[in-house]
Amino acid sequence: MSLSFRPENLPEAIVYKTLVFTWLFYAFGALYVVGPVLGWLLFALAVIALYFGPALRPSLRPAGPVPFIVWLWIAGMLVMLIALWGGHLQWGLGLKQTIKSSIGWAKGWALLALFPLAGAVLQVRREVLVRGQCVIGLWTLILLPVMFAAPYIGLPERIFVSPLKAVGGPGPEYFSVYFYTLDPSTWTPRWQFYAPWSPFAGLLGIVMVAFALEEKQPFWKTCGIVAGLAMIVLTKSRMSLVGVVVCTVGPRMLPLVAKVYAWRMAAAFATLMAIFGGAVFTMIQGGIYAFKNARADSTRVREALQRIAYERWSEAYWFGHGTVQPGPHLVEYMPIGSHHTWYGLLFVKGLTGFLAMLIPLLVQTFIVLVDCVRHPRGRLPLSIVLVMIVLSFGENIEIEAYLMWPALMMLGIHAREMQSQARA
Repeated sequence: MSLSFRPENLPEAIVYKTLVFTWLFYAFGALYVVGPVLGWLLFALAVIALYFGPALRPSLRPAGPVPFIVWLWIAGMLVMLIALWGGHLQWGLGLKQTIKSSIGWAKGWALLALFPLAGAVLQVRREVLVRGQCVIGLWTLILLPVMFAAPYIGLPERIFVSPLKAVGGPGPEYFSVYFYTLDPSTWTPRWQFYAPWSPFAGLLGIVMVAFALEEKQPFWKTCGIVAGLAMIVLTKSRMSLVGVVVCTVGPRMLPLVAKVYAWRMAAAFATLMAIFGGAVFTMIQGGIYAFKNARADSTRVREALQRIAYERWSEAYWFGHGTVQPGPHLVEYMPIGSHHTWYGLLFVKGLTGFLAMLIPLLVQTFIVLVDCVRHPRGRLPLSIVLVMIVLSFGENIEIEAYLMWPALMMLGIHAREMQSQARA
C-alpha cells in the first residue's frame, strides 16, 4: 500500500500542496485569502496554457479546449458582475462601494467560473483532489481529540482573529480560528472545524465523504470517510445529516433507473404506497415538524429573512439592491439577502443575477445526471452538484466558494473527461 502521492506537474503540485496545508492555513486564519488567490493563479496558468499551447512543455499544455458548460459558468458569472454594477448604479451607491463590491465578486462569484476553467484546461488528475481531501481528513482526525475535549477542559471558543482580516471580507469569522462554538439556543458545543460556521462545515464533511468514496487506497479512504462523518455529526447541522444520504447514496442508486428490475421495484413500491401512503405521509409530516423544531429559532429567522427578501425584491426587479441590507429585530439584525442563495440573489442582484446562477446550475445538473447514469465517473460530480443545491437553500454559496474550490475544480475535470471521450 502506497501512502505517498507525487504530483506530476506544476498545476498538480500547487493544487495538492494547497489541499494538504488546509489546516495550516486555517491556523493562521488565511483560508479566505488562499482560496481566491489560488483561483486567480490557476486562471492565469490556464490562460497561459491556452494562449501559448504547443510552445510550452507538455505538462503545462492545455488538456483540451474549454468545454461548453465551463463557458456557460464564465458567462453566468460575468452577467453576475453586470448585475452588480447595474444595482449599484440604480441605487447610487457610489464608486467606492462599487469597487469594493467588485472585489467581493472577484473573491466569490468569480470562483464559480475560475475553478471549473482550471479543472478543464490544466492537466490535473481527479486523483490529486481525491487524495488531497483524504489528507485533510487525516489531519482532521489527528486534531479531533483536542477540539472535542476543548469545551470540557475549559479552553476558549475562539483562539484568535488573524490580522489578515485587514484585507477585507464578509466578517471576522472568516479570519477567526476556533476550537468550538456554543449554540446560542441550547448552549451546547458545536464544532466548525476549518469553516467559518458549523452548518457549512457539515456540508464540507459531505464533500469529503464523496471524494473519499473515490479513493482506491483503503487507509486514505477510511480517513476521508470517518473524518467527513465526524464533521457532519459534530457540527449538529440538520441540513448535513439529510444531505449526506442524498448526496452520497443518491448518485450510486441513480444508475438503477436504467435497469429493468428497478422499474419493477418501483411498481411494487407504488402499490404499497397506495395501501399505506396515508400513514407514511403522516409520519413524514411529523418528521418535518420535528426537524424544523430541532432548532426552532434558526428556522424562524431563516424563514423571516427569505420572506422579507422576496417581498422587497419588487423594489428592484432587474438588478436588485446592489448589496445586502441590515435586517430588523425580527431577524435578529441578520442582513437581508443572506442565509439563502436564491432569495439573496433576487434581493441583491434581481432577476438578472438569479438567472445568471440558475441557468448554469441547471445545465450542469442535467449533464452530471445523464453521465452518472451512463458512467461511474459521474458519481462524484453529481454528489458535488447536489451539495451545491443543498447549500444554496441554506447559505450564500458565493461567500463559501473559497472552501468549495476542490469541488468546483472537479466539475471542470469531469467536463474535460467527457469532452475527451467524445473526441475519441
